[in-house]
Amino acid sequence: MAIPAAALAAYQNAARMAQGASAASGAGAAAQAPGSSFSDFLSGAVKDSIATMKQGEQAATAQVSGKANIVDVVNSVNAAELTLDTVVAVRDKVVAAYQSIMSMPI
Repeated sequence: MAIPAAALAAYQNAARMAQGASAASGAGAAAQAPGSSFSDFLSGAVKDSIATMKQGEQAATAQVSGKANIVDVVNSVNAAELTLDTVVAVRDKVVAAYQSIMSMPI
């Protein structure tokens, strides 16, 4: 059974984050690895999400033309659906947090 590309990318990102955390803890708590800001992480996650969605679309198109294995197509489309569900859930949490902050008294 092949590992879907989205799962593989998630494992690789987790491994990189763990390596970065161990390197940062060895160098001191105040030191950060260059390029490891939250905006870089968020940008990478969005790019990975877009790539997963495009891969699902390409697999579906290849299946329509008869050039793809149905199992690979189902895995790709499922990964794209999970990615979309995750993006929507994160968006909903961000909107809820924003609304909560805006309703706080000053």
